[in-house]
Amino acid sequence: MSTEAEEQLLYNARNGKSEEVQQLLETMDKGDVALNINCKGRSKSNLGWTPLHLACYFGHVTVVKDLLKAGAEVNVLNDMGDTPLHRAAFTGRKEVVMLLLEHNADACIVNGNGQTAKDVTHDKEIRNMLEAVERTQERKREELLLGAAREGDTGKLSSLLNRSKPPDINCTDQMGNTPLHCAAYRAHKHCALKLLKSGADPKVKNKNDQTPFDLAQGAEIKQILGENIGKSSRFFGWKLYWVVLEHGVLSLYRKQADAVSNDHRQGCKHLTQAVCTVKPTDSCFFSVKCFDDTVHSFKVPKNNPHQARENWLEAIEDHSAYSTHYCSQEQLSDEEEEEDVVSVVELQESLEVSMGITGMPPSFLQKAELVSEVSRETCEALGNCLKLFTKQEGVRNLKLEHEQEKNKILSEALETLATEHHELEQSLVKGSPSLSIASEDQFFDAVSDSESEKSLNGFETGTANSIEDSVDSSNTVTSSMSEEKVCSSGETLSNGIKKHRTSLPSPMFSRNDFSIWSILRKCIGMELSKITMPVIFNEPLSFLQRLTEYMEHTYLIHNASSLSETAERMQCIAAFAVSAVASQWERTGKPFNPLLGETYELVRGDLGFRLISEQVSHHPPISAFYAEGLNNNFVFHGSIYPKLKFWGKSVEAEPKGTITLELLEHNEAYTWTNPTCCVHNIIVGKLWIEQYGNMEITNHKTGEKCVLNFKPCGLFGKELHKVEGYIQDKSKKKLCALYGKWTECLYSVDPATFEAYKKNDKKNTEEKKNNKQTGSSEEPDEMPLPDSESIHVIPGSVLLWRITPRPANSAQMYNFTSFAMTLNELDKEMENVIPKTDCRLRPDIRAMENGEIDLASEEKKRLEEKQRAARKNRSKSEEDWKTRWFHQGPNPYTGAQDWLYSGNYWDRNYCNLPDIY
Repeated sequence: MSTEAEEQLLYNARNGKSEEVQQLLETMDKGDVALNINCKGRSKSNLGWTPLHLACYFGHVTVVKDLLKAGAEVNVLNDMGDTPLHRAAFTGRKEVVMLLLEHNADACIVNGNGQTAKDVTHDKEIRNMLEAVERTQERKREELLLGAAREGDTGKLSSLLNRSKPPDINCTDQMGNTPLHCAAYRAHKHCALKLLKSGADPKVKNKNDQTPFDLAQGAEIKQILGENIGKSSRFFGWKLYWVVLEHGVLSLYRKQADAVSNDHRQGCKHLTQAVCTVKPTDSCFFSVKCFDDTVHSFKVPKNNPHQARENWLEAIEDHSAYSTHYCSQEQLSDEEEEEDVVSVVELQESLEVSMGITGMPPSFLQKAELVSEVSRETCEALGNCLKLFTKQEGVRNLKLEHEQEKNKILSEALETLATEHHELEQSLVKGSPSLSIASEDQFFDAVSDSESEKSLNGFETGTANSIEDSVDSSNTVTSSMSEEKVCSSGETLSNGIKKHRTSLPSPMFSRNDFSIWSILRKCIGMELSKITMPVIFNEPLSFLQRLTEYMEHTYLIHNASSLSETAERMQCIAAFAVSAVASQWERTGKPFNPLLGETYELVRGDLGFRLISEQVSHHPPISAFYAEGLNNNFVFHGSIYPKLKFWGKSVEAEPKGTITLELLEHNEAYTWTNPTCCVHNIIVGKLWIEQYGNMEITNHKTGEKCVLNFKPCGLFGKELHKVEGYIQDKSKKKLCALYGKWTECLYSVDPATFEAYKKNDKKNTEEKKNNKQTGSSEEPDEMPLPDSESIHVIPGSVLLWRITPRPANSAQMYNFTSFAMTLNELDKEMENVIPKTDCRLRPDIRAMENGEIDLASEEKKRLEEKQRAARKNRSKSEEDWKTRWFHQGPNPYTGAQDWLYSGNYWDRNYCNLPDIY
């Protein structure tokens, strides 16, 4: 297949370039290009979508016609389970929808969200049209089901019933006959069995008031559809059973389906010498006395009881005669066998006579020789096959060696290219320092000082004041709002507040002499999560400590708790959710993977919270955390599984897991998931980070939702780091719009004002775009520089959150924030309190923080080997790992599996903790 041609087809289908699409399809027909018309995209803009999906979504009718004419599959599914009809209906492309239906698109296909095409559309006319088509297609499938039952086509019947959305199994024809009626009067036993197993109702009557049993032709069909009768029990009275008579045996079943499949039989009796009796006073009653003197009582249904009872009595008598006859035959044959017994002496004499006969029959010898000849020929044939396989294996090994040599040459060439690129980059940086400074100033330019922002600074001040009121009077609000210079580690000011350290003991090592590619090229084919990276690419924090950075802007939670309006609370929660990922900006160092059982605690009286986290699983790596307000005004908990994907030039981390925030004073719970984080240029170039994807915050009490879109960077970097979204009530009415950058700030504004601004901005962008040459659709290698006006404050906006400036020495300290500097701080008082599993006591992280890079590498290797040995010992003893502070269970608000806090950590009872360091 030509990957380049497929990418061109996807790009042209997306952009409606019908002439280019036709040219590609013509070359495909001529055989000049091996092109899969149903190929799926691999880039972010078209991942999992076929050309037909893209053309339908963007409403390019001509392209859709060309693709369908060329043989594109009309019901092809993308990675989300959507058909092209789903996408066209979603975007309201009526003409495209009609075109797809003309080409027999299936309107009943259900996507990954359990929705058909009519469920995803917002256009009433399209919905009505799709509903009519669905009814028509459903009726066609019902007619096919009835036809298959009449013709006895079990294969077609099974395929119809095994569909994700099967036809109504009790549908009827013009006479009111169901498929089971049709199978019954045509005596198709296997079809009747399949229908009954699939849930067909045998009691449905047609227009002539007849059940399938009434129309049944043949004894076998009648037996399958046989009526149920009541059986008496000494303790429980009468019970309803399905009774089956077969080969002189009476069997009892609870349900007809069990009788059909011969499962869950409730009892059985051989009818040998059975005798039936009736009661003249009860026309429904009869009893059966078996050969072992047990008596079983039965009652037939009350509709036409005389005839029904006679039928049962005749059937039981016939089966009793059958069973009695064969039992007597067996006894007779046993007696005859006894008479035919020959003495041992007579057998010995016969044996001696036969041994006296010399020679063997010639026919036997001939057969033995023939078998021997065939065996010899078979062995020779197998030997020849083995030789051929050996030769083929040699050829394959030779090809494999050639491919390995090619791979080695390509790897060395790429490594050389990476080295040259890196050296060139370093020479450019050293040769033009003023240019790099200017570009950084341009990129990190703060929001313009418009009047709208100045007039709203009170909102942020009010936030700080509200926190001071909510936290204990002996404490003051901290790091994010304070501009006071922080003292060195461990000092306490006169007001009793402990000041935390402002730098690490040692600056970071330069990574310029190291290349990630030199590591990755040796790990081709390995699972990404199992690749051991040198500590030089780490930062001196555990992933548990990295999670704790969610709490840097806790004042937003305190502020939300103090507000009375739900929409205002949602704004603060949204700002908190965005601020939680802000610390990742320029943090290209990898945190240390937590060891199984590793914990971390943090108590910040100045910020008004305390937190406990634990590594609850190693494969997959899952970290759970639980934080609570010191004033009992909130609970914040969740579990994170960072799922990694390697895309060649970038690594994508998708944080699987639900984040839950509970505002206890308002009895509200909010849940969301974090966006995807992507690190670019892991092979060559400068590393840079972006966040993209949707974040949906749900208020489970009011039904309000905040949907935020973390935008991917795009071609020219205009959308880099941007966040936009809306807060909606449960009826999806937009209450307010949010916009900003996850690296800088977040604003709220009226939705109408925001949409008017966006419309005008889009118009200006299109005018600029027309004056520029169209660029490539590939992902940019270097970090794009956004426009200087990338964040324009819309008049009437309210500032919800602004990032705390990083300290001046941040670049030498792994780009840490002031909050991150304090996370691994350890003093004597703290060391006597925390458990021995706390991250602060981990030797490899402590060594790296102190600048002892060789010791950190040795300790990291030692801890990993110790963890593997412990896991192997548990496997030998069949002992399961048990978490200490968290347990697995359903999230109380979403119902999904989550890790929940078990409590009692702050009792400081740390006995029986594992030795992991």
